[in-house]
Amino acid sequence: MTQQQTADVHGPRLAHHHRKRRRFLLRDWRVRTRLVALILIPTVVGVLVGAQQVITSWTAASRYQLVMDKAELSDAVIEFTHQLARERDLSVSYVASSRAPAREEPMRAQFAPVDAAAAAVRVRAAMITTAHGESAWTLTQQLLSRLPEIAATRDTVLTSQLLALPALTKYSQIINAFQQFHDQVGQGGGDHEALAGDVRALSALAKAHDAASQQRALLAAAATTGRFQSGEFERFMAARAQQESEVAVFRSAATLDEVQTYDDTVSGTLVDRAEAFRLRTMAQVTGGRGIDLDPERDDDADRWFEAISGTVDGIWTVQRRLGESINIQSRALEDAARRDALLAATNSLLLLLAVLIVTAIMAQSLVRPLRRLRTEALRIAEVRLPETVRALRDSGDDPALAIAPIGVDSRDEVGEVARAFDEVHREAVRLAGEEARLRANVNAMFVGLSRRSQTLVQRQIKLIDGLERGEQDERRLGSLFTLDHLATRMRRNNENLLVLAGQEPPRRWNKPVSLADVVRAGLSEVENYQRVTVQITDRSAISGQAVNDIIHLLAELVENALSFSPHTTPVLVSAGVVEGGGILLAINDTGIGMVPDELAEANQRLARAPVVDVSVSRRMGLFVVARLAHRHGIRVQLRENSSKGLTATVFLPAALLHLAPYPTPAASVPVRPAAMAHWPSFATDPSYPGGVPYLSDSSFITDPPPLDLPRGAAPAVNGHAVAAAADDYLPIFAAVESAWFSRNRTEADWGSPQTDAGWSAAEAAAKPANDGSTPSGLPKRVPKANLIPGAAATESVPKGVAPIPRISPEQVRDRLAGYQQGFRTARDNISTRSIPPFAPGIPNIEEDR
Repeated sequence: MTQQQTADVHGPRLAHHHRKRRRFLLRDWRVRTRLVALILIPTVVGVLVGAQQVITSWTAASRYQLVMDKAELSDAVIEFTHQLARERDLSVSYVASSRAPAREEPMRAQFAPVDAAAAAVRVRAAMITTAHGESAWTLTQQLLSRLPEIAATRDTVLTSQLLALPALTKYSQIINAFQQFHDQVGQGGGDHEALAGDVRALSALAKAHDAASQQRALLAAAATTGRFQSGEFERFMAARAQQESEVAVFRSAATLDEVQTYDDTVSGTLVDRAEAFRLRTMAQVTGGRGIDLDPERDDDADRWFEAISGTVDGIWTVQRRLGESINIQSRALEDAARRDALLAATNSLLLLLAVLIVTAIMAQSLVRPLRRLRTEALRIAEVRLPETVRALRDSGDDPALAIAPIGVDSRDEVGEVARAFDEVHREAVRLAGEEARLRANVNAMFVGLSRRSQTLVQRQIKLIDGLERGEQDERRLGSLFTLDHLATRMRRNNENLLVLAGQEPPRRWNKPVSLADVVRAGLSEVENYQRVTVQITDRSAISGQAVNDIIHLLAELVENALSFSPHTTPVLVSAGVVEGGGILLAINDTGIGMVPDELAEANQRLARAPVVDVSVSRRMGLFVVARLAHRHGIRVQLRENSSKGLTATVFLPAALLHLAPYPTPAASVPVRPAAMAHWPSFATDPSYPGGVPYLSDSSFITDPPPLDLPRGAAPAVNGHAVAAAADDYLPIFAAVESAWFSRNRTEADWGSPQTDAGWSAAEAAAKPANDGSTPSGLPKRVPKANLIPGAAATESVPKGVAPIPRISPEQVRDRLAGYQQGFRTARDNISTRSIPPFAPGIPNIEEDR
């Protein structure tokens, strides 16, 4: 047999043996088995065996403590009733002797023992509460209320003519109330038979003691007077019968030792003599004779009292011993219960320790792999997987990554979960790779589409430039400028795709650019830029590396403000220096605004560089703004206006600012139309001269005048108010209107007759002339009174307006042709320097390559 054949034969057997051996390994137990072992042992053994036994034993000990308290009070009651019974018997004998002084002294001597026994009863009774039983507590209160009756009974015996039998009854009522407490001793002591039997025996013996004491008092009184008074003999016989009955109950309830103790104690000469006197008395009374216990002596009462006291004292002695036995039993039972409780607690503690050890072993077998699984899973989720996804996202490829498995190789559920998590980890890495490839493909598509569109847009702009060169009609030329502006906006949308694809700007400015020029350049890339009012007085400059992105960012925010606000309302762009460094730009509109939830969501997107998702199609501008702001550390936030609309605040940090004076281009550069968007156009003013204003120096753009005019008011140029922009605004005229204001002009130039004549003509044309009013109150128009100078005959100009020389059509054509040629030259220079051509309105800012 070959080695392979041997392996084939013994392989299943070895595998079965291996599985059988691993079945006894604790780490391979099923989780359910471990949980049963973990929960069942502590619960069943610890709770049922330990806690229950401890509670039961401790409760029994508490019950026996209560029994012992009542037994101690019972002992005090035994002593009290014995002393009070003796006082009762002496008092009855004293009354029967017609209150002889010789009988009074022994009676008064008994008062002290009774008072001492009563004080002991009060002490023991104070320990009885409702916890000892409601009946025991109620009876104790009744006993305490009976104690003051003793003094009243004594006064009655000493000061009144009370007969012997009523005096006996008064004392007996007090004694009977106290004897009832013996029955309360055994209540609450459980079902302990020995204790219950002793309690019944004690109660019966207490009643027998009282019955014997009553016989002592009755026969002593009869022996003193020589006969029983009315009812005394019947009471004597009833007491005798009760004694025999209670002794019989005692013998049935007590143990043999206790019965033997009674027989040994209640016996002797005195007991026999008392029995002989009792029998003789019964015979004499039955024979109708007087009572004479011993004919040879005349102290029958004293001899009877002495003889029967042997029986009474003997019963009292047995009572005391029986009460002490009850106390010993209750204390023993209490000690045993507490000992059982401590023993049960100790055993339970030892058992629980054993259970805890077993539980700890079981728990370790579960916790150790679970903890390792948790640690590794968290490390994968928080460190390894994000790093892998980040690496895949940055690299764009999908290398074959080796996934290290979690180090839990057990065959239980924990091991299965670990291996399942490894599979999840592999799948997550695979999906991350696919996402990285998909994102790279999407970005490549974005870049490709953007590049192609930009190429087409550039060609479109060149084509528009060609049309502008040969166009002589002013309105068509203005339309071509508007079309040029729309093409520039299309290029910005293409650049949005580059931003979303994560592409850096292909070209950057090497020199800082003024904040005013950056804002104007941003306005030149939006539609309806005529509605934007700019209030920027700060002369700070933006670092060249961030110029293009800030222009793009501002264009997106301004276009958003223009799109979501009424067409008749302006948008205000203002700037201010922030304490601590930086500039805060604010873009205010009076549009429809946003609901709080959408506003919060938009600010969350602006606060971080968002990931491109399906929501880009709805709010591309916010994504682009967030990407651009995150690129340069700019903070952008949207908030509600105090009235209505939104305010977009853009915080430019000090790191992006260039505080040193930035260079000013030396050459005269024509200004694109939107650069002067905050100034109205002169083209629509009918009083404006035929010539087109032209800016021969860009310094006016570099250093703009403060624009602190009220919102909506027409600004002024060098102190002259200008008209508001109309709907048919022509950018070409707005672009060249600032050419009137050249920095190189001297004061004499501004005061020249030609300049004054032109302004005078314009002001005169701006003031309408009228020839009175019509009957309805309307002003009458003066024909040809408001013609533009040069457009009509000089003689038609109103009086006081200086005529200006006419300009031939050839001169106008040459001037426009020169302007177009300069405009094309400037654009060609920008294109040859690889600077992205902006829409109408961006100033030609010189760049050092």
